[in-house]
Amino acid sequence: MAKSKYTYVRDFEREERLLPNTWLVVRIDGQGFTGFTTKHGFTKPNDIRALHLMNRAAKVVMESMVEIVLAYGESDEYSFVFPKEAKAYDRRASKLITLLVSKFTAAYVFYWNEFFPDTPLQFPPAFDGRVVVYPSDRIMRDYLCWRQADCHINNMYNTCFWLLVNQGGMSQRDAEKRLNGTLSRDKHELLFSEFGVNYNHEQEIFKKGSVLLREQVPIDVVDKDGNSIQRQKKVVQIQHCDIIGDAFWREHPEILGEQA
Repeated sequence: MAKSKYTYVRDFEREERLLPNTWLVVRIDGQGFTGFTTKHGFTKPNDIRALHLMNRAAKVVMESMVEIVLAYGESDEYSFVFPKEAKAYDRRASKLITLLVSKFTAAYVFYWNEFFPDTPLQFPPAFDGRVVVYPSDRIMRDYLCWRQADCHINNMYNTCFWLLVNQGGMSQRDAEKRLNGTLSRDKHELLFSEFGVNYNHEQEIFKKGSVLLREQVPIDVVDKDGNSIQRQKKVVQIQHCDIIGDAFWREHPEILGEQA
């Protein structure tokens, strides 16, 4: 940047560098998405097209930032996890948040027509973001447990709510009153006894959200002699699996920087 007599104004800038040797999690949330989903006719309680679009946008972000080790998404939010040793943008909070939010939003708009070919965008979607530091592996894992538990709780409620409204003929206010104070077992009973729905058979993406991680996959390449050979390459893969229990973490020790 060129120097001039006005350069002193840079002294007013403050850059918040996040604590070293801590996990960084950038969470992106849809802003005003209740109105956005209504205006664009999203299927309730879950629109599979919208969830796949969120996953596509998240994949763009993860492919562009190699230090992200895992991402988790549900509904209109996505969390991106950076390891303790991450150096991206000198761990400057404003840089990380603005870059991830802008890239995610741009990808969401860019790929909109691929998932909603018959639904033109009526107005631009918006996402906000925040970054949080977590000092230990356990706390970082508990953060992800919190988000997946939230996915399950919200999805079970919304599944009951929209069945009561769309098939049960209730108003939204009456559906809220019907579900007020109910426990998980009550909702299971309601779904099965009144609508013949076994919640356990619902799609995993609805119940557990989406997990993005890097996995080694074989790819075909041509060597210098023109021979076709297979090599391993890390690519971003999408799963819909449990991340609360230990099995996932035993299967993917590299996320925590451990040896397999």
